[in-house]
Amino acid sequence: MKHYLFLSALFISVACMAQENTFPKIDIHTLESKTFNTNAIENNGQPIVISFWATWCKPCVRELNTISELYEDWQEETGVKLYAVSIDDSRNIQKLAPFVATSDWPFDVLSDVNSDFRRAMNVVTSPHTFLLDENRKIVWQHVGYSPGDEDELYEQLLKLAGK
Repeated sequence: MKHYLFLSALFISVACMAQENTFPKIDIHTLESKTFNTNAIENNGQPIVISFWATWCKPCVRELNTISELYEDWQEETGVKLYAVSIDDSRNIQKLAPFVATSDWPFDVLSDVNSDFRRAMNVVTSPHTFLLDENRKIVWQHVGYSPGDEDELYEQLLKLAGK
């Protein structure tokens, strides 16, 4: 019986570890309100940045505005692709598309209005930025934003890209 309990506990532990290392497959939305499954987040073997943000979060907007200015150079040097995932809820969602249109950001913006993706990624505070490798494994993450944090992200991107 002890042997059976040990094997059961071991199996559950391995299953939980495998689940933690699996990128979540959750339906969220594009700015056009089309369903977008997070399984489609990819970049042909290049680095991926996922930034959870909200229209009402000033540090989030500052971070994305700063990255926006650097993004083209980052893409040329590292091949990175950024997905900005809004966590605006149903009360603020109508502000999202106009806000993004005036921001003129060069990256993909998605909406997680029900917070399913946010919860699956264990995001508590925004901004919360993740760097994923070619297998969509999290290799670095950062919470909050202060000027200069984008430099740390860039250094991590260079490491990941082998530069």
